[in-house]
Amino acid sequence: MWDNTYNEHFSPNTSRSLTSQPDTMLIYNPDFSSQESLKSSKDSEKEKNVSYKTQRRLAQNREAARKSRLKKKAYVQELESGRLKLAKLELEIERTRKQAAYMDLSNTCHGTLPGIVAFEKKYDIWVVEQHKKEVKLATMLQNTNISDMELRVSVDDVVNHYQALFEMKADAAKTDTFSLLCGSWKSPVERLFQWLGGFRPSEILYILMPRFEPLTDTQVVNLSRLRHTCRQAEDALTQGLDKLEQTLAQSVAINIRQGGNYDEQMSSMIDVLESLENFLSQADHLRHRTLQQMSRILTVRQASRGLLALGEYFQRLHLLNSLWSSRSRCVSS
Repeated sequence: MWDNTYNEHFSPNTSRSLTSQPDTMLIYNPDFSSQESLKSSKDSEKEKNVSYKTQRRLAQNREAARKSRLKKKAYVQELESGRLKLAKLELEIERTRKQAAYMDLSNTCHGTLPGIVAFEKKYDIWVVEQHKKEVKLATMLQNTNISDMELRVSVDDVVNHYQALFEMKADAAKTDTFSLLCGSWKSPVERLFQWLGGFRPSEILYILMPRFEPLTDTQVVNLSRLRHTCRQAEDALTQGLDKLEQTLAQSVAINIRQGGNYDEQMSSMIDVLESLENFLSQADHLRHRTLQQMSRILTVRQASRGLLALGEYFQRLHLLNSLWSSRSRCVSS
C-alpha cells in the first residue's frame, strides 16, 4: 500500500506536471501583465505631475524675483532722484547766500569806495569760489562711480557761477562802464586777450576744441555753427562800438569848430556814452549763452573737461602776468 501511494504522488509524470504548472501560470497569466503596465503608467503620470508642479513653482519664483528686482531698481532710482533734487536745492541755497554776501559787501562799500574798487573786492571772492567749484568738478570727473546726473549738476553750477559774474559786472557798469570795458580789474596780460571786458567766445571755443575730443560728426557740426554764430555777433558788436566811437569823435570835432559853451556841448554826448553799458551787457550775454550752448552740445564729461580747461586758461594768463611782472622788476633793478 505504501508503495502504491508513493508511486501515485511522487511519480515522475506527476512531479513534472506539478513543477511545470506554476511556470506556465507565470508566463501566460494575462491579469498579471495588465496590472504591471497599469502600475507603471500611474507611476509615470505621477512623475509628470510632480515635474509640472516643480517647473510651475520655479517659473513663479523667477517671476517673483524679477518683480522684486524691478521694485528695487525703481526704489533706488527714486532715492537717486531725491538725492539730486536735494543737491540742487542746496546749490540754490548756497548761491542765494553768496549773492546776499555780495550785496552786503556792495552796501558796505557804497559811498566809501569807487564802483570799480567795490567790484574788484567782490571779484576776488568770486575767483575763490570759482576755484573751489572747479576743484570739486575735477574730483567728480576722476571718480568713475559718479553718475552723469550728478556731474551735470556740478557743470550747471559752474556755468551759473559765470552768470553771477556777469550780473556783478552789470551792476558795476551802472557806475563805471569804462573801467569794465577796458578790463582795468584784470592784469595787463589778461587785458591783452580781452574783448569788450571779457573773453572772446569764438576764440575760447577754438582753444578748447582739443579738450572736447573725441567728438561725433554731429557735435563737430554744431560746434562749428556755434563758433560761426559767435563770430557774427562779435563782429556786429565790434562794428557797433567802432561806429559809436566815430560818432563821438565827429561830435567833439564839430563842437570844436563851432565853439561855444563846453558844458552844454559835452552834455549832449552823454547819451552816446551811456550806450556803452548796453554793449557790455550784450557781450556778457553772448559769453553766457556760448557756455550754455557748449554744455548742451557736448556730453556732460566733455563739458566738464571744457570748463576745467577754461578755468586753467585764465589761471595761466594770470600766472603769465606774474612772471612778466617779476621779470620787469628784475630788469629795472
